[in-house]
Amino acid sequence: MSDQQHGGTDDRAEEVRRSVPGDGASARVSLIGLGRMGTPMAARLLAAGVAVTGFDLSSEARGRVALLGADTVTTVEDAVRHAETVILMLPDSAAVEAVLRNEQVRVLLRRGATVIDMSSSEPARTRALAAELEAGDVVLIDAPVSGGVKGATAGTLTIMAGGPDDVVERLTPMLSAMGTVRHAGPVGAGHAVKALNNLLSATHLLATCEVISAARRFDLDVDRVLDIVNGSSGRSWSSEYKWPSFTRPATYDSGFDLRLMLKDVQIAVDLLTLHGDERALAESALATWSRAARELPEGADHTEIARWVEDAEGSAP
Repeated sequence: MSDQQHGGTDDRAEEVRRSVPGDGASARVSLIGLGRMGTPMAARLLAAGVAVTGFDLSSEARGRVALLGADTVTTVEDAVRHAETVILMLPDSAAVEAVLRNEQVRVLLRRGATVIDMSSSEPARTRALAAELEAGDVVLIDAPVSGGVKGATAGTLTIMAGGPDDVVERLTPMLSAMGTVRHAGPVGAGHAVKALNNLLSATHLLATCEVISAARRFDLDVDRVLDIVNGSSGRSWSSEYKWPSFTRPATYDSGFDLRLMLKDVQIAVDLLTLHGDERALAESALATWSRAARELPEGADHTEIARWVEDAEGSAP
């Protein structure tokens, strides 16, 4: 590596560290939730020069992150003690609220701290929680992600941030260690966009599965069909990436759980319902994903809906 290249890397790391409250060199983030997404996100932060304190209920998860160079703690209270920036990567709003409405956590969160909810939470609940924390001079922004485990590992996530302009701008260099930051609007906007995006993603994938199943039953070559579709107006991320990567080889290992996809679709449909929008297609997709979730095994990857569609159509009268 040339001196110029090395200097560029150092400058980038310094920019990331400066975006974390603290004295720069000792910039520290507490990351709560070290699962399939949280662990590679911690790795990206560490590689960018951010000191990470990690917490997860699982000792195995804590051990994985410790091996990467993070400090770990065994209680959520210790995770937020003295923390100026806290990232949450948890399954849903209920898990986020369980942390942030913990009385000890509220006492220990220092005034002026920033909490970043990168989970896929419910927008209205996020806004209510942000208002509660604001009363204690703690800022909550939402920054859910798209890109799955592969994106988290590669640092190519799309990060949909919701919050005040100045706060999002200040945190962007640090968040950029994990992907590309897109400012969606005020607090709650990130979670709203994430749910709506996943409604589109779920609908595209379901439609692609049904189309490919129909093509197979018509004795068409699936690879040729996909190739033609992907050069035509019917292409989508599902046909271009998910089918070739996870579905066609039957690995079903995208890293995103089917029931998490269902949760996001439900949040999106609830948003549509809230404003009385026409939602026949969205509700149909929700009903189909709900049936698949009932019939596929616990922990099924969301791309396994292709197998479920094929089996369901094969058993139809």
